Amino acid sequence: MFGATLLRMTFDPAPRVSVSDHVFGRLRDAIVSGRYAPDETLPGERELAGAFAVNRHAVREALRRLQQLGLVRVSQGGATRVLDWRVHAGLDLALSLARSGDVLPVETLVRDMLEMRACVGIDAARLCAERADPAVVAALVRAAEEYGDLAPDLDLMNKANIAIWRLVVRGSGNTAYQLAFNSLVAGTFAVGDVPPDARAAELLDVAGHRCLAASVASGQGAAAARHARELLTAPVTTPTSPTSGREARA
Repeated sequence: MFGATLLRMTFDPAPRVSVSDHVFGRLRDAIVSGRYAPDETLPGERELAGAFAVNRHAVREALRRLQQLGLVRVSQGGATRVLDWRVHAGLDLALSLARSGDVLPVETLVRDMLEMRACVGIDAARLCAERADPAVVAALVRAAEEYGDLAPDLDLMNKANIAIWRLVVRGSGNTAYQLAFNSLVAGTFAVGDVPPDARAAELLDVAGHRCLAASVASGQGAAAARHARELLTAPVTTPTSPTSGREARA
């Protein structure tokens, strides 16, 4: 059975740098893409080591990481069974190889992460307006006022935008939102890079950022959520001009 499975899958010999990362990434992608179905048994360590041209230690380390992500379960007898990642995996799956620039083979992942970002940001803005510490509110208002000085440098505005949202999420007082925000920020490369110029409609909306901060400062939760929604659901496209439409308002 193992031999037939290996014939169905074609693995490249692992590069000599980070061989465990290579094995992990290829097996992870094979599981997520459905080439290994839930409840199917992976080939054994020896077969995988031969297919990847690596030692068994590298395979064992890769399998350990797959198990930590909820992609496989290693039974007491040594067999490795595939789990349904839609049931068992968490955000760590999307962020597993952020530092190496790897991307999960999920076509809608960037869209999905942006939608999650919007959901978290909108409610965090409401909560921030309702219960943020005065020091956080003051820092947010100051950051929003200084934000316009960075226009039209989208790279600098992108960094400042992250700092603004970090204050909003911190002000929400919701630990789960803070952890999700940290994961989303850290996972830029894991979910596929969205360059700043593709988010120009959001980043260049200086007035929108200031309105968000003002709503938080005045304790208007509904208004803060509305401004957050306008910012976080802005079209993700590359603009033809940095001064067109809503992007130019300040």
